[in-house]
Amino acid sequence: MNDRNVVIAGAAGEGIQTIGDVVATSFLAHGYPVFLTQEFESRIRGGNSSTTLRIGSAPHNAPRRDADVLLALNRVSQQHYAPQLREGGILISPEVFAFRDLAKEHGGSERYANAVAAGALCAATGMPVAVLERRLRETFAGHGEEVAAANARAAQAGYDQALGRLGERAERPLPPRTHRYAFASAHDAIALGAAAAECRFMAAYPMSPSTHLITTFARHPELGVFAEQAEDEIAAIHMGLGASAAGARAMTATSGGGFALMVEAVSLAGMIETPIVIVLAQRPGPATGLPTRTAQEDLLFAIRAGHGEAPRAVLAPSDPQDALRAAIRAFDLADRYQIPVIVLTDQYLADSRFALPPVELPDAIPGPQLADPASIERYARYRLTDDGVSPRLALGQSEHLVCLDSDEHTEQGHITEDLDTVRPAMVEKRLEKGRRLKGEIAPPSRNAVDDADLVLVGWGSTKGAIDEAVSILRDSGRRVGALHFTELWPLPAMEFSETARYWTAEGNATGQLAQLLRMEYGVETEGRIGRYDGRPLDAATILEALS
Repeated sequence: MNDRNVVIAGAAGEGIQTIGDVVATSFLAHGYPVFLTQEFESRIRGGNSSTTLRIGSAPHNAPRRDADVLLALNRVSQQHYAPQLREGGILISPEVFAFRDLAKEHGGSERYANAVAAGALCAATGMPVAVLERRLRETFAGHGEEVAAANARAAQAGYDQALGRLGERAERPLPPRTHRYAFASAHDAIALGAAAAECRFMAAYPMSPSTHLITTFARHPELGVFAEQAEDEIAAIHMGLGASAAGARAMTATSGGGFALMVEAVSLAGMIETPIVIVLAQRPGPATGLPTRTAQEDLLFAIRAGHGEAPRAVLAPSDPQDALRAAIRAFDLADRYQIPVIVLTDQYLADSRFALPPVELPDAIPGPQLADPASIERYARYRLTDDGVSPRLALGQSEHLVCLDSDEHTEQGHITEDLDTVRPAMVEKRLEKGRRLKGEIAPPSRNAVDDADLVLVGWGSTKGAIDEAVSILRDSGRRVGALHFTELWPLPAMEFSETARYWTAEGNATGQLAQLLRMEYGVETEGRIGRYDGRPLDAATILEALS
């Protein structure tokens, strides 16, 4: 099938997400990939919210701005989202289709109006109604046979009416395919990766859009991660550091305002050389900003947060498969270098769902890096070593005394004022870990860079949009390529072509990646493409900037 973009719009509380989930999983069951994105206002009911389904024969990992089909559940949302409907697109709304009347006639109640709307949507997109009916029966089976059957009847009624109203504009029924896909968000993948990496403790204070991580662990104890809702973000990261010091791999998750509260503890982790993984799910700021929208505004904050000088790693996955890898990588780097590792996501990655090949875990996942107490005669927690990494023992797990101190300390962990010898040695010890870390940071991915005279440079969640723009531009004859960073700090050693022009494309107003490229590589970008209205970057925005 051709790439189809379907927008389901309405007020919060009208069942937008339920319709989107049922239709999306119906397409997946029929063998067609779906890319699902959501936008919603920070309110329980009312306002304008939407779920968008990008459906095709091949998976897509980027949003589209326009709509081929708009399903509007009320007049206000119809007016709000009408500008997105492309010329010749299909509008499905209560003014055109009798959702409530058909629900009462065929389901026995107006509450089945959304099933009618879903049936009409299938007629507009080519989904056989029998597939939708099976999915509705599965979804509502727990509510009893009559409820499940009423939903199925209402969907059939909506489908039949839409076929009659749309005529030749209705899509022909799509043939079934044998393709099978996983359907997950990046945060789903991070939870799976953390559990696979033997994370055993998570503490967090709920803050959109990071909350899904702790609730996933709480709902799925089989993952083996003990989840604790802390009283605030300060407590959460300190709980994580305590668990880590006791020998458990540990993590926390928050958004920008919560991370601001955690900053002192990030510095503490650097001084006591205790591993911790922090998921920083970005949203627009400053302050509360737009708590349900997306942004890439915390890159420089994540890299520089904390007083003093100590190494940390910053990773920024681009999709769920990358997020799975990043989670495993984060725990490995944190453990081996005894540092905080920050994983940057955002609302777009947290709330979008991607159609993926069946997720596969790596064959070998590095486990915890604690030293063997039996191999140590006299223990020094901060023993000076060539690579800066000292043998780490857990608190209370052996006969050895483990001293952790936030003050500058000796090799044994005791407070010191030796400014001539100990202090310089400990600073160099910590910085040596950073130098070694830099040598194993992955370079950016390369897309058609070798012959490009214009290179788009991005990071994190913008990869799908940038790759789609590159494909469109190259099809038009322009020599455009892309470099995309998913491991951002410390930046790897690399060379930039002196003949290519560079533009950054990111979800902020000030070009934070462009600033970083200039500071670390001396690369001056010719232009910056920034989106900072709370919506994710899309290919159309990039194409307009380069037109």
